[in-house]
Amino acid sequence: MVEMTVTEFSRNLSTVFDRIEYKHEEIILVRHNHRIARVIPGSFTLTALEAMGDLYRTLPEDAGKDWLKDSTLPGNLDNGMRDLWDV
Repeated sequence: MVEMTVTEFSRNLSTVFDRIEYKHEEIILVRHNHRIARVIPGSFTLTALEAMGDLYRTLPEDAGKDWLKDSTLPGNLDNGMRDLWDV
C-alpha cells in the first residue's frame, strides 16, 4: 500500500495506473492530510452480477415496469423466460 497526494496522483496518472495494473499495488489518496480514497487493482474477470451490479443506478426508476410491460407484448417472450444459449 502506497500513500500519495492527489496532486502527485494526477501528475503521474499513467505511471500510477501501471503500478496498479502490473505490480498490483494499492494506492491511498491523501488530500489536506486526510485519506480520501483507495485505488485497488480490479479483477481480470467479472461475474454477470458484478458487471451489471450498478446498472440500476443508471436507469430511470420506472425502467423495470416498462421492461415488464414490453416483455408481455405479443411476440416478446411469448413462451416466458428462455435459455439464450439453448439453440
